[in-house]
Amino acid sequence: MMALGWLLLTIAFWIAGGALALMVAYLLLLTIAAFFARRATPLRDQPATRFVIMIPAHNEERLLPDLLANLNQLDYPRELYSVHVVADNCTDRTAAVAKAHGAQVYERFDQTLRGKGYALEWLLQQIWERNEPHDAIVILDADSVVSANFLRVMDARLARGERVIQAYYTVRQPEGAWSAGIRAVALIVLHYLRPLGRMVLGGSTGLKGNGMVFAADIVRRHRWTASLTEDIEYHMTLILAGERAMFAPDAVVWAEMPDSLRAAQSQNERWERGRMEMIRRYVPRLLRESLRRRSFLLIDAAIEQLIPPFSVVTGASVLIALLALLLRDPAALALAGFILGGQLVYILSGLILARAPWPVYRSLLFTPLFMVWKLWLYARLLLGLKPRDWIRTARNR
Repeated sequence: MMALGWLLLTIAFWIAGGALALMVAYLLLLTIAAFFARRATPLRDQPATRFVIMIPAHNEERLLPDLLANLNQLDYPRELYSVHVVADNCTDRTAAVAKAHGAQVYERFDQTLRGKGYALEWLLQQIWERNEPHDAIVILDADSVVSANFLRVMDARLARGERVIQAYYTVRQPEGAWSAGIRAVALIVLHYLRPLGRMVLGGSTGLKGNGMVFAADIVRRHRWTASLTEDIEYHMTLILAGERAMFAPDAVVWAEMPDSLRAAQSQNERWERGRMEMIRRYVPRLLRESLRRRSFLLIDAAIEQLIPPFSVVTGASVLIALLALLLRDPAALALAGFILGGQLVYILSGLILARAPWPVYRSLLFTPLFMVWKLWLYARLLLGLKPRDWIRTARNR
């Protein structure tokens, strides 16, 4: 009986370890490719693209002024972009604050169709009905600010034929709370390193929900979705239709992140529940279409959805390492070493490429605590202990 148990443990180790090793090998492939990516966009002397900037805002009277003041100071001709704010089901002074900063404001009240996706879908209709001339649409979250060159970079990329562009979306003030720092680590590898690698290999960067830019005809041809994870679903729609989302690493959008795990819970539950739904709905189709079309872009998009967050991968890797020590098998120990070492190279490479400040490196010390919290969150989702409706992420004081 003991021999049978040992055999089953060995088989489980090699199945789980093999799957993790393949995942880490793929991440290392993206890491190597990222070092060969071009990260600067040659700008045009005379920008000409007309932009409509869309900002969905629900009770954002505190943070919205920062973004609107930021947009008024961009290095871009002011007559070539307009700012549109949808004050969605607001009970505060969001609309008045937006008007005071010169934005075009639309107030929406609908307690049934609630959330960012519905607000954006509705705002698009309002803009189209006004027939405001524009060549491209920008979507920004109300708790963000962008780099001064944001529209210049997007103008240059649109001029050279790119139609769907994702800016580098990262954490505002990552040197603050340790939870913000470790979220910055996660977003650096997810929103910077992996997109860089995909650009070299011919993949699609994906859409991150903030800092997205679309040629005007894209949004007219492919209707915006109003699902819980509208950015992921819209990206799936686009790549299946033959479009590719390009990455602009030198156009940056910084967003506030909750400064405690409790405040981040609703946001993380929403993201992970939405990702699980996208895996169920789209991954089988992406895999079928990738084989039929022989498309790296589609198979890469499927793999991206299947890779769990780095905290979950790290937790599984530690478990594999403990099992390898228990088995005392040199081959098992070598596999566990590759899995852990590969992840270390992957994470440190991302921090180096993104030129992360020292406090972000220091936040890695809290990885075990973050990992336990994330695994607990996943357990809640798998057990069905989650809200079904959209819940606004708690703001920092």
